[in-house]
Amino acid sequence: MAKESSHAVRAGLHRVVVIVDENSNPFELGCATEVFGLPRPELGRDLYDFRLCAAEPSTVMRDGFFTLTGVAELEEADEADTLIVPNRPDVEVPRRPVVLDAIRRAHARGARLIGFCSGAFTMAEAGVLDGRRATAHWQWADSFRTRFPSVRLEPDVLFVDDGDILTAAGSAAALDLGLHVVRRDYGAEIANAVSRRLVFAAHRDGGQRQFVERPMPNLPDESLAPVLDWANERLDSPLTVAALAARAAVSPATLHRRFQAQLGTTPLRWLTGERLALACRLIERGETRFEVVARRSGLGTAANLRALMRRETGVTPSAYQRRFGPEAK
Repeated sequence: MAKESSHAVRAGLHRVVVIVDENSNPFELGCATEVFGLPRPELGRDLYDFRLCAAEPSTVMRDGFFTLTGVAELEEADEADTLIVPNRPDVEVPRRPVVLDAIRRAHARGARLIGFCSGAFTMAEAGVLDGRRATAHWQWADSFRTRFPSVRLEPDVLFVDDGDILTAAGSAAALDLGLHVVRRDYGAEIANAVSRRLVFAAHRDGGQRQFVERPMPNLPDESLAPVLDWANERLDSPLTVAALAARAAVSPATLHRRFQAQLGTTPLRWLTGERLALACRLIERGETRFEVVARRSGLGTAANLRALMRRETGVTPSAYQRRFGPEAK
């Protein structure tokens, strides 16, 4: 009866269920809980109905660090709108058949599936990744390709959004993918609020590289932070790569190298991503004139705004407005 009451209290919310299996990694479980499971009093509403489930009453976590008890039975996965599949440190150890069956059932009925890090191996074992795009941690790319040749592996990106199946590369990329999902479900403004509470970067594009040559610069004056802050304050200006390079007092070629080394992307791609994120926030805040949105975000014209939004988010500005604008809230 208590279980039914809990369900009733959170009725109507998108239900996210995490399967916890033996030797699951606690970090990814923590990422899922932080993004999808916490109350959101700062927003005045909760975003998701979050549950944990497992095949057994007690589950030994990675390397025996601790044992997890008191979570729902595996059947809870059959009620998930989004199902997060279990990962594990040893990718050669198969998942239990009951867990793979739960994933297959969720996929068959149209639930969204998410795999963090080695979770891609779990989904591939279940057969739901055949012919689909996915990513996995770079150190397991060769093993993954050998075992699952029918999966279209993209080994050098943070995460892959293939519609109803999403995968993140490494542990920290679980947060990137989680925030991407919140952005997809609730818009950029809500995702930014969640990222602020996490004290985490609001947006790293999924196409950025997993491994950057030098995540922390050796010399303080090589940090991109000052030029990034400067550019973010001037997104409505006609910024160019040359202008960014001039501000950083380096050549465009050097700027490109620093962006690749520190951010795993190019200056132009970063700039376009920041402008598109600003455009989304403007629409969410109620700006209905798309030519104004395009101008204030530095995207130039409404036509360019439409083309970029369709390419990057899969929807038009009008569709985004209907879904995330003030009237939709």
